[in-house]
Amino acid sequence: MLNTETTKNNPRAVEVTIEGGVAVVALNRPDQINAINEEIRLQLPQALQRLEDDVEIRAILLHGGTARGFCAGADIKEIREAETSIEVRERNMRRAWIDAFDRVTKPVIAAVHGHCLGGGMEMALACDIRVACADATFALPETGLGLIPGAGGTQRLQRLVGHGRALDLLLTGDRIDAAEAFRIGLVTRLVADRKNLLEEAIALAGRIATRAPRATAYAKEAARAAGDLPLAAGQAFERNLFALLSTTSDRMEAARAFKEKRKPVFTGK
Repeated sequence: MLNTETTKNNPRAVEVTIEGGVAVVALNRPDQINAINEEIRLQLPQALQRLEDDVEIRAILLHGGTARGFCAGADIKEIREAETSIEVRERNMRRAWIDAFDRVTKPVIAAVHGHCLGGGMEMALACDIRVACADATFALPETGLGLIPGAGGTQRLQRLVGHGRALDLLLTGDRIDAAEAFRIGLVTRLVADRKNLLEEAIALAGRIATRAPRATAYAKEAARAAGDLPLAAGQAFERNLFALLSTTSDRMEAARAFKEKRKPVFTGK
């Protein structure tokens, strides 16, 4: 495994390693259960942008590294004294770090273990696919702190699990385990043992990485659009993307490989 983001004497809050066409992004604040601080807010968007620009990377995996959980939420040590609403709004606009996920056209998979709370759950929600092991717990506890989720939780959660279930979780702040998260569609895959989580998630990302990159990106784009477009408009958008793919080199390669009874070799063109 090639580590591209850290040295022994200069650890970073976000580390990136490369496995073939898969970039493995690890949160690296184990003593704080990866609580989100300014370093993560800065380094994670930077890492995602570099991986988006790297044509060799075809899938991205985000996980909690060696910490006891994926991410325990915001770092309470950074909570400030009361500010004016204008100051808070301006600061949050400058720190819209979560928007970096929306700018990534490549598939992003979250591998979740242990605590996945508050901003950590919002980070997982911003990914395209969520894989969890049996010890994972999820919650958005912000209303109990006099706040609401501020990194997309109120918007993304109901798109995944429906309005009623989302409001139940948002208004109660209740924690749910991995089995319940799977049942309601918050996660799509379960792994029984934490020691196998990263291996299975990397294998999933690797399978996706072998497919035609542009088709993968267009499938993600079309699926995202489905949440905002009426059915007819969404179908028209889908047809346009289908037409664009029909003459690509990868489409031709897939046809040749089928005739020759071999695996296609996709180039992203």
